[in-house]
Amino acid sequence: MIAIGIIVSTCLVFYLMTKLYQRFPTTFLLPILTTTTLTITIILFFDIPYETYMQGGEWLNKMLGPAVVALAYPLYNQRELIRKYRVAILSSIVFALLSGLISVYVFTKLAGISTQWMLTALPKSLTTPIAMQVSESIGGIPSLAAVLVMVAGFTGAILGPLIIKIGRIDTAISRGVALGSASHGVGVSKLKDYGEKELSVGSLAMGMSAVIGAFVCPIFAYLIM
Repeated sequence: MIAIGIIVSTCLVFYLMTKLYQRFPTTFLLPILTTTTLTITIILFFDIPYETYMQGGEWLNKMLGPAVVALAYPLYNQRELIRKYRVAILSSIVFALLSGLISVYVFTKLAGISTQWMLTALPKSLTTPIAMQVSESIGGIPSLAAVLVMVAGFTGAILGPLIIKIGRIDTAISRGVALGSASHGVGVSKLKDYGEKELSVGSLAMGMSAVIGAFVCPIFAYLIM
């Protein structure tokens, strides 16, 4: 009963936050952000143990797989666009991945952060399961890597639209690759506001970044050590 209650209440909160976002389409009211914040607040206020919440939360977590697979539908619809611009899309994804790795290395070095923390932050733009595995394999802290992935996701979803507006980025490929590569699933969820083309390219960018990053991150970490 506890698990069912948690699943229902979490889904209800997400539904209400989605309605709120539709009424006031502001970036800071993005459903995935407000739902996460409100859920954490409720857990802390009522002093609910994490293990208790995860009795239902683990079932919601298992739905991430089917949710990612569902992204194949807009990919299929936009297959001609992706095929036509495949070279530009793939090269942009690789460039975005390398830029993310180099920026993490440079900023952590300038800030004097320890090597272990730097290795933890390197896979921040990959999806959570892959980021945790990559972080562990190169000597980072998997649990902290998961937190940094969420930070990268929310930061991209919040600041991404502003940067897109200021930079006058008006092509579906540019917007899709930018948010999909930098902010994975959270960024992709924001791309729904732009259209199916952006969502399709963003989904591809997220998946390719994870696959390529799983190979490139360990090599990059080896080279800088």
